[in-house]
This record gives sequence, C-alpha cells and structure tokens, in this order.
Amino acid sequence: MESDKSLMRGKVLCAVGCQGKGIILGVVSFGGSHGPAGLPSRASGANHVRRPVYAEAVSHGQFSTGDPYQPGLPPHRVLLDETDWGALQTAFGSGENLPDILLRLLEPDPAVQVAALSELGELVHHQNTIYEATAPAVMYVASILHHPAAMTLRPYRSIPVRATMLYWLASVAYDASDETVARLEQYCPGFLAPGTTMAAFRELRPMLYRAVTPFLQDGHEDVREAAVIAVLVLAEHAALAAHRDHLAVHARRILGISSVITNRRIAWRALEAWGHTPPGSEPLWEEPWDQGPHTDGRGDLEPPF
Repeated sequence: MESDKSLMRGKVLCAVGCQGKGIILGVVSFGGSHGPAGLPSRASGANHVRRPVYAEAVSHGQFSTGDPYQPGLPPHRVLLDETDWGALQTAFGSGENLPDILLRLLEPDPAVQVAALSELGELVHHQNTIYEATAPAVMYVASILHHPAAMTLRPYRSIPVRATMLYWLASVAYDASDETVARLEQYCPGFLAPGTTMAAFRELRPMLYRAVTPFLQDGHEDVREAAVIAVLVLAEHAALAAHRDHLAVHARRILGISSVITNRRIAWRALEAWGHTPPGSEPLWEEPWDQGPHTDGRGDLEPPF
C-alpha cells in the first residue's frame, strides 16, 4: 500500500504541467534560464544578467557549500534585498510578494509568524514541489534561526517558533532527499541532471546543515528534536558523510524519547542507511502530505513531511 501511494504521489508531482517557458516536472523547471550551479540567472537590464546572491552562495567564495565548516548563509537582509524575487517562479506565479511574507516571519506576534510560514510553504513548497523561489526562501528561513524573533513562543503551546521553522526546513529538504528523488526519477528522467532546479537545491544541504547544527544543543527540548530531524535529512549529502557517526547518537536518542512517529521513522531510516543497526522494526509511516506544523489539530511537534 505504501509503495502504491508513493508511486501515485510521483505521478501527481510529475504532472504539474507548464509554467511559463519552463515545464514543471515534479520538482524541476526545464526550459528556463539557469545560471551557475543550476540556479536561475535573471536580467536586471536589457543586456545585463545579474547573478542572484543565492547563486553566489552555492557556487563559490565565502558561502561555499563544499565544506560545512566554511562560513555559510548570507545575512537575511542580504538575501531579502539582493534577490530578484519578482523574477523567480513560485507555485502561483512570480515571487514578488515573498519579501513581505518573509519579513512577517520576524514579527513579534507568533500567530503572524506561523501564518507567514504557512503562506510561504504554499508558494515555494506547494504539493511538495521545489520551485525557483524555493532555494532563496529556504536560505532566508535558515538565516533567521538565530534571530530573537525565532524564540517567540507559539500561543497555547509554549513552543518556540524556531522549532516550527526547523521542521519546515526539514520538510522541504525531505522533498529533495534521496528517498524522494528515487521515487520521482521513475517518472521524471533527467530531472537531477546538472543545471536543473532540483540538482542545485540539493547542493544547498551542507550550507543548511551548518545553519541548523547549533540548535542540536538548544535549551528547548522541542527545538533540539526539530534540529535533529533536519540534520538527519540534510546529512545525506556526500560532503557531510564524516558527521554521520556523530549524528547517529542523536538519531538513537530520537528513537528512545520521541513520541512522534514520523520523527522516529526518519531517525530509524538514517541509522539503517548509514550502516548502523537501528533498534526494533521500522516505525509505521504516516502520510507526509497530511501533516503540518501550522494546523491547530496536529501541533508543531510533528514535522510537515
């Protein structure tokens, strides 16, 4: 049953259709203009192609993703001000409204913050799809994890918004994970080729890993658990292989203390993939697209996989 549902999900994502000049096949846009590392380059003048700041972050220099110990993300204000959001594709047209949504993530009202994160997900992660605007939006969210606004407590739950942001990052990363890619590749041959949106997004994982790892030691238990789930998904990248034995300790802790079935499954599968022997049998899977940290019925202890 799970296999059938996974295959159906792959078919649905690969049949999203045409968007502008490109064709969205699952999580990649074909036919658009792409700059270095597969991220879109956009013209800021008639004969001038401006390279977005997030493309610089991926490909070279102080924001290199090749070494997780290199300085990572650009400051959130740089990402906000120097990204040509209106030129990037979302699920519902251009990303011209994204700056306003991203700024609302820093509001002191947690209800406003969570609503903004939900709205952001609809635009850059609709139907578990990676769009042109997804990469800089994800980088922005990762870059504000240290911001004081991320420690605002969600109403009625006393859980920091930071935990919700971490689960959101983990959710997007999961839809670029090896497991998800293996399913979709059956229906979208070539969508991981160099220069595609998905291939470029997957190269962000070491940079995102560096942004998330400080919160493995966060003072709030829910933030720590959210950070563990995020790094377990991100650590699939080959550049992070040396960290997996250390992360296995965190994965075993999740299996020992977490009551969230999806978190337990992510931890179990990470241990298995990395050559460790996970305890017990694999936890039963819950449909990832039926969950979310923004709904009142589920709470923000559960990742939106």
